[in-house]
Amino acid sequence: MKHKSIHSEAAGVSCCGGTESRAKHESMEQTSSASVRTFRIATMDCSVEESEIRRTLEEIEGIRSLNFQLSARTLAIDAPEDVLSRAVTAIRHIGYDPQEQHRDGEGDGSGTSLSMQRGFSSGIPRLILALVLAIGAEVVAFFSPETTFWEVAEMGLAAIGIWLAGLETYTKGFLALRRKRLNINALMSVAVTGAFLIGQWAEAAMVMALFALAELIEARAVDRARNAIRDLLDLTPETAEVRQPSGNWQMMPANDIAFGAIVRVRPGERVALDGMVTAGASTINQAPVTGESLPVEKAVGDPVYAGTVNESGSLEFEVTATAGNSTLARIIHAVEQAQNSRAPTQRFVDKFAAVYTPAVFVMALVVAAVGPLLFEWTWVDALYKALVLLVIACPCALVISTPVTVVSGLAAGARRGVLIKGGTYLEEARKLKAVALDKTGTITEGKPELVAWQRMVLIDDDGLVASIATSLADRSDHPVSNAISKGLDAPGQEVQDFEAIPGRGVKGKIGGMDYVLGNYRLINERNQATAELDEVLDVHLRAGRTVTLLASNESVLAIFAVADTIKESSRAAIGELRALGVTPVMLTGDNSATAESIGHEAGIDDVRGNLLPDDKLAAIRELQSQYGPTGMTGDGINDAPALAQADIGFAMGAAGTDIAREAADVVIMNDDLHQIATTVRLSKKTHTVLWQNITLALGIKAVFFVLAVFGEATMWMAVFADMGASLLVVGNGLRLLRQGKLSATEKGAVSMRTLKSKRVPG
Repeated sequence: MKHKSIHSEAAGVSCCGGTESRAKHESMEQTSSASVRTFRIATMDCSVEESEIRRTLEEIEGIRSLNFQLSARTLAIDAPEDVLSRAVTAIRHIGYDPQEQHRDGEGDGSGTSLSMQRGFSSGIPRLILALVLAIGAEVVAFFSPETTFWEVAEMGLAAIGIWLAGLETYTKGFLALRRKRLNINALMSVAVTGAFLIGQWAEAAMVMALFALAELIEARAVDRARNAIRDLLDLTPETAEVRQPSGNWQMMPANDIAFGAIVRVRPGERVALDGMVTAGASTINQAPVTGESLPVEKAVGDPVYAGTVNESGSLEFEVTATAGNSTLARIIHAVEQAQNSRAPTQRFVDKFAAVYTPAVFVMALVVAAVGPLLFEWTWVDALYKALVLLVIACPCALVISTPVTVVSGLAAGARRGVLIKGGTYLEEARKLKAVALDKTGTITEGKPELVAWQRMVLIDDDGLVASIATSLADRSDHPVSNAISKGLDAPGQEVQDFEAIPGRGVKGKIGGMDYVLGNYRLINERNQATAELDEVLDVHLRAGRTVTLLASNESVLAIFAVADTIKESSRAAIGELRALGVTPVMLTGDNSATAESIGHEAGIDDVRGNLLPDDKLAAIRELQSQYGPTGMTGDGINDAPALAQADIGFAMGAAGTDIAREAADVVIMNDDLHQIATTVRLSKKTHTVLWQNITLALGIKAVFFVLAVFGEATMWMAVFADMGASLLVVGNGLRLLRQGKLSATEKGAVSMRTLKSKRVPG
């Protein structure tokens, strides 16, 4: 069985979890908060810098745990106070500036974004001035006469430019070299210093200015990917109208509104908090949370979610989750946590980069030391070629190519209502060969409906039969009785001497006559079963329907067939899976006749009924042996073992249980099976973009490596190429964000499915 402990780290609290799971999570936070301190490290941009900090802190005894969140550039340290101070000092010694982040998100600079820290106050003007000075040094070197005055001018302009652009790079670079570690700052520090020492002053300044500018542009581009999902928080209003004890309504900050408060949302306003409708009716656009393209009807008893738009009527709802614990906030938190779990390709790239950089560094030393002995190079030429190779050795484009792509894919899925709990599942979904599907609530609606009824005796008035059946069904709380009452929609009559017959049905007196509404066992015990009745019942039973009979003292008056109807989206969704080469299999605890009927209607050939939770678990293992990578889709507690065993578990987020959502790797927020195919396609696209980026990064470096050896590449050209490669892979990775938007064709398909799902059974 595969190891799924990553859920506790990558997903945190279930994005749709109930009160119990939230309370447990909050309790854990309170008990651990005393020893855990969170720091924001604004210049911790990628996994290379994370690894550098991690290696530094591993040398300090007493640290219980480290929790890096690159998306927020934060590090949570669980350690005693004295050890914590040593850890912060160690981080500062390697060139980073950790600022403690308080619970309110303020103080000590924790709330300052990277763009502010590297922005207009300290970044852009300084870098522009450095670039101007570097260009000035290039102009002086190219146009001025070779005199001492102009050489000093060139060197002076270059030195000031290097100082302005490279102070941070030099600080971190020399600290890394002192610790015998080769990172990008160490490589650039050596390359620029070497170029300056051999008299390439203008070029050294240009290299440092371009590198610093590239770092700034790259950081902002990466922020766009990392913050794509957090932009959804802007959809949640900061205030809401709350009913006061006096009965008046008052605007209050959303963060101050307590659990259980009554909130009013007017037409055109956004919902500020999660809640349950207590008054009013409206349509709400839930696209930010569930990915549904059409508004959803809401009435008393229906849930509403923070960040959604109330489009028509006024609603009042009872708050079921505070602002920081809304479904939207938990989705964003889960995606942020998922960004920290590295996909297989990302782990490969990190390992490759760890070998690649030292290898190129050694190669540069060989070129500098051996080149003049083997070729007709001067020592200065050999050293210059070696410095160009050092610039090419910078692993930025390669290392940044995978996390940006993975983060963009996770954000694209979340925007469409598909919450993927880690890069591993995003990348591995493309390998699925089979998907097992639970029946109830997954393929079917999960709610019984009256699908057919007929009279068995000659009574001229259908309305009379329907009225008698409705009268008895209204008095029962059984789901089948509720389905009959709702499906008939006939006026009821007064029922006297009503009585429930355990395991059989109900009986009562209507209009002075005795009637029963129950199952076949009750009718058989009353000796009212006939061959004709058995034939009719057999037709419905083969179709997987539950049959209820209405009878008087003399005979059976009518039969009512109730069934859990298949979702309109299921047939097409299963067809999509087949088109992707994924074999659908149904696993259900229902009887075989019902399972076969639903499976045939949905287009599934392999149907397995009468399964207990352990049977479903065994079935997943069998499918994995037969097909290979296998997914499981379900929504109930009985599906949890199979969800955990599957290579990728898909949980229905709206209808599913907390335990199913926790056990799953992917949560489908709108319970639409089409999203399984969407996940597979997104996985295929992500994998393609990942390898496009790796090929781009390595290909550009290979070209400039050859040019450098043959003396056709300069240092500033190498930096420009490295910057270009970084921006290319970031831009290519950001293309996945477009996958989070529905195409016109998909919107049309969703619209048709939604309209069909709203039709009243005839």
